[in-house]
Amino acid sequence: MLPWVFPKGSNHLGYGAVTELRKVLMSGLFVCCGFTATAEPVVIAALGDSLTQGYGLVEEDGFVPQLERWLQAQGTEVRVINAGVSGDTTAGGASRVEWTLTSDVDGMIVALGGNDLLRGIDPEVSRTNLEAILSVAQAEDVGVLLVGMQAPGNYGAEYKQNFDAIYPELAQAYQTHYANSFFDGLAADGDPNAVAQFMQADGIHPNAKGVSQIVETLGPFVLDLANEVANQE
Repeated sequence: MLPWVFPKGSNHLGYGAVTELRKVLMSGLFVCCGFTATAEPVVIAALGDSLTQGYGLVEEDGFVPQLERWLQAQGTEVRVINAGVSGDTTAGGASRVEWTLTSDVDGMIVALGGNDLLRGIDPEVSRTNLEAILSVAQAEDVGVLLVGMQAPGNYGAEYKQNFDAIYPELAQAYQTHYANSFFDGLAADGDPNAVAQFMQADGIHPNAKGVSQIVETLGPFVLDLANEVANQE
C-alpha cells in the first residue's frame, strides 16, 4: 500500500450455547452472593493488511495496540484483535473473514483495498470481495466500521471513479459505520512533504508517530462502533 492511497457466530453452536449458559449461571451466582458482575469487554477484530498488522514496528507501536490503548483511555472496555495480514487483498480478507469472526467477536474494522490498487485489480472485483466480507458480518450480526480509500489518478479517471465509489456505497447499502480513509490523520494541510515525518523509511508504512496520528483520527469512529455494540449486548 502506498502513502498516496489515502487511502458470530461460529458453526460450533454447542460451544456457543454452553458459553451463554455459563454466563447466565455465573451472573446468578454473583447476584446471590452479593457480588457485582463485571461486564466483559467489547471485542473488535481489525481485518486488514500490513497497515493493520503493524509492519516494521515493534508490537506495542502497531495500529492495534495503539488503538486499544486509545479506546481504553476513553473509558471503554475494548479488546482489539489483530487480524491484519501483510500483503493481503480484499480477496484474502474475504477468504478468512468467517474464521476471523469467532463467537467472541462483537465488531469488526475492515481496512482493505490498498494492495488491490497496487495490483491494478478491477474495482468490480474489489467491490465483490468487500461485499462478501460485509455479508458475512451481517449474517453473524457483527457491527462493522468500513474504512475507505481512494485510488491514485494515474489509473485513469474511470478507474478512480469506480474504485472510490465502492466504500461509501457499500457502507450505505450495509448500514455500516464509515471512515473516509485510514490515512486521514496524516493529512498535513495539503503539504505532501510534511507527511514524510510520519512515515517509515520505505515511504509506504507509517512509523509509530504516524500510527498515533492515525489512531487519533480513526479512534472516534471505532469508539462509536464499540459503544453501539456494547449497547446491543
